[in-house]
Amino acid sequence: MSVQERKERERAARERLIVATARELAEQQGWDAVTTRRLAERIEYSQPVLYSHFRGKREIIGAVALEGAAELAAAVRAATAAEDGPRARVAALARAYLDFAARHPAVYDALFQLDGGLAYAREDTPEPLKDAFAALMETLAEVSGDGVEPGTFTETFWAALHGLATLTRAGRLPPEYTETRVGLLVDRLALV
Repeated sequence: MSVQERKERERAARERLIVATARELAEQQGWDAVTTRRLAERIEYSQPVLYSHFRGKREIIGAVALEGAAELAAAVRAATAAEDGPRARVAALARAYLDFAARHPAVYDALFQLDGGLAYAREDTPEPLKDAFAALMETLAEVSGDGVEPGTFTETFWAALHGLATLTRAGRLPPEYTETRVGLLVDRLALV
């Protein structure tokens, strides 16, 4: 292995460590606790080393969001692949989405609440974000209905899921009725 290859591998490993540490700190203490100073202390590198990878917290949030988008897509696909029939797949999609939001609140915030400097719903949207949306649309296109554009239906269903996730997490909706809400979404919005 050349010196250049070794340096690139070490750089990639440092970047993964920064992102993993930021994510862990955010999940434990919230995004306000994630500062370059605290990250540098935790990973035992100087702040200039952090800045050689990311220009600041915004880019770190973006990196966590991209990682989370890939995980969300995988979770949705795994959940829907295990089901037979459109209704079961849509319900599995909703449960997987809400479960992801509940289990990874800091990642969910990085994806959908915080400014990570990422473009959404544009041509220059990063591939992991496009793929997460595609994972939703793969199942929801089945039930979008005649004359309804599948992308628009997916956006609407996703907006409903996001509202449920956000309101439940904020304590505005009691979590014990989540399954009832999933059933209503599937039966009334998806009409399956």
